Amino acid sequence: MVMYYRPKMGIILNGYIKMEVRLLTIIQKEAIEGKQYAPSSYFNPIQDCNDEWIISQQECDNCVNPDYEWVKDLPVIEYCPKPVPPITGDTI
Repeated sequence: MVMYYRPKMGIILNGYIKMEVRLLTIIQKEAIEGKQYAPSSYFNPIQDCNDEWIISQQECDNCVNPDYEWVKDLPVIEYCPKPVPPITGDTI
C-alpha cells in the first residue's frame, strides 16, 4: 500500500520526499543571497545534485520584501539533493 502525506514542503511517497524548489541563475543567486525576504528571514540559496542554485518554496512563498517579489516568478523544479558521502568508522 502506498501512503501519501502532503506537508507544507513536499509529498512523502514510499519514504522519499518530493519537494518543489525555485531555480536561480548565478546572477539571481548573488542578488538575493543573505538578503532579507521577511522580518528575521534571509534568503539562503543552495546547490542541488545538478549544481543548480535553488531556494526553497517557503522562502518564495513567505517573501514580503517588494525588492525581491520577482522570486515568485522563478521556475519551479523538483528538488534533487546532493548525495551525502557514507559515514565510515574513521569519521567522528
